[in-house]
Amino acid sequence: MNEGIIKLVNITRNFTVGSEIVRALQSISLNINKNDFVALMGPSGSGKSTLMNLLGCLDTPTSGQYFLNGNDVSQMNDNELAEVRNKEIGFIFQTFNLLPRSTALENVMLPLIYAGYNKTKRIERAKDVLENVHLSDRIQHKPNELSGGQRQRVAVARALVNHPSIILADEPTGNLDSKTSIEIMGLLEEIHKAGNTIIVVTHEQDIAQHAHRIIRLIDGKIESDIENKNIKTMSDYKTETTVK
Repeated sequence: MNEGIIKLVNITRNFTVGSEIVRALQSISLNINKNDFVALMGPSGSGKSTLMNLLGCLDTPTSGQYFLNGNDVSQMNDNELAEVRNKEIGFIFQTFNLLPRSTALENVMLPLIYAGYNKTKRIERAKDVLENVHLSDRIQHKPNELSGGQRQRVAVARALVNHPSIILADEPTGNLDSKTSIEIMGLLEEIHKAGNTIIVVTHEQDIAQHAHRIIRLIDGKIESDIENKNIKTMSDYKTETTVK
């Protein structure tokens, strides 16, 4: 039996805009198990970004409960949420969010500083994850000396460095060309096979097809939550290339 890692119970999130109340999320209940690979999809205004912010402990719900690894994080204060984010969640952003004057190694080490690792252990762990994302020859390069795909690999390494419970990827291929996008999704595929739980927020159907489960939102509600029976993997791309 799969171990539950995320449980949402009747989550709502309202925003006040002028004199109106915008109901961004309405009674969302959702379970995500350890080692799930989930894609969150939906048009602009569907609530997927709001849901991503809640899952990433960047926001708290108006009502309802959010259990992460059995802990109710829905009522935590900002300091408690920051601690959960650092320990439990690895973020991958569309715009990479790297420090421009820091090397790849220094960018990856950053979360370990907040986690209290000493310098020797920070360097050792950061080098390990950079090697895992095939960037061991670029550790002293700064972001402007790296390609878009390499920068995203640094961001992936930074997301992995603290052994998080979940990897939350927000449009991880949005700023990449199609070839590099395939490479990054292949990397996420490797990370999933290694045992990580992955949630990808995307509007691209091709990217969502890499996930094992696809959740679609519309008007702040879950429209569908289905198992993906046509999972796309790196081997599919190799086959397509061979056929051509």
